[in-house]
Amino acid sequence: MAFETASTATPVCGIDEAGRGPWAGPVVAAAVILDPANIPPGINDSKKLTAKKRAQLADAIRAVAQVGVGIGQVEEIDRLNIRQATFVAMARAVADLPHPPQFALIDGRDAPEVGCPAQAVIKGDGRSLSIAAASIIAKTVRDEMMVAMDAEFPGFGFAAHKGYGTKIHREALDKLGITRIHRKSFAPIRLMQR
Repeated sequence: MAFETASTATPVCGIDEAGRGPWAGPVVAAAVILDPANIPPGINDSKKLTAKKRAQLADAIRAVAQVGVGIGQVEEIDRLNIRQATFVAMARAVADLPHPPQFALIDGRDAPEVGCPAQAVIKGDGRSLSIAAASIIAKTVRDEMMVAMDAEFPGFGFAAHKGYGTKIHREALDKLGITRIHRKSFAPIRLMQR
């Protein structure tokens, strides 16, 4: 995996998101500017790491890198759609950085407006250290939010499935109904409202 610098445009931030697919909870984006002289070892795509390793790396990244986080709330997901709400979260993550980047590398096919020139990188969390670092931050922040929501909405199992469409989640919806953190524009939530 490469550490990237743009020859005429530094610093470079990596951007990734967590939570596009779940039925409940926000989408979370992170922007990370790594210090090339102090990169924590073990950074990788968050999906390839255990929860324990992600948490350790998130702390290590925050200790030495510039980190910004942006949230796309459930209401925004339902109003705008998940793609646009993700773009909003990404722009907020860049705005949350302590110092503005000169360039952004964004995981995926799209390079939305984030306040600086940007380039989409397909499978970027496996190709760019700063995108991988952003994937770790976004995933750990969102997981922490869903654990907190598990306490607020007992019986749904949010701490375990993080809002994704599991059998347990479906059974809880049938039994307990829709909450304010469910994405009403997503099936099967949308179908339950009929």
